[in-house]
Amino acid sequence: MERIVAIGVSTGGPQALEKVLSSLPTVCPSIAIVQHMPEKFTTAFAARLNAICHIEVRLAKTDDRLRPGLALIAPGGKHLMVKRNGVHYHAEVIEGPLVNRHRPSVDVLFNSVAKCAGKNALGIIMTGMGNDGARGIKEMQEAGARTIAQDEQSCVVFGMSREAIRLGAIDRVVSLDQIPFEITGFMA
Repeated sequence: MERIVAIGVSTGGPQALEKVLSSLPTVCPSIAIVQHMPEKFTTAFAARLNAICHIEVRLAKTDDRLRPGLALIAPGGKHLMVKRNGVHYHAEVIEGPLVNRHRPSVDVLFNSVAKCAGKNALGIIMTGMGNDGARGIKEMQEAGARTIAQDEQSCVVFGMSREAIRLGAIDRVVSLDQIPFEITGFMA
């Protein structure tokens, strides 16, 4: 079974994601990302990351197959979910109501990954305010996924990571610089 990485991030996320994704080699697990960002900015954001990264980075569309060396970012104003079809994972992009005041919501992504990937997933919660993603990453952990939170020192805002840690949902707390190594190490 393929392994997938789910990342949730908010305030401070564009710079943090740039640092993580641009550090990854072309051979890495598939990645699904929710970055809280207004609709009109996500297309340019994904294109900019794609231009500076070794991996392919683009906005997710329904039925996109998650595959190694590809990072899919939730389009602004839509939720990103992951579904399993046989041995492959596919993206599903839906409208849906706001969750934790957000669309896309990190919890929506993490909950879907918990259900379809379990121990084949790595959940990463990064810089951001609020608690979006805390309950979802707890579900991932309970389903057998490995879970990581960005540490307070390297977060612009420690809210999302703090809430996940407080819930007991995090296996390891690491610096931003360490996250690319956690992702590439998850391939084995």
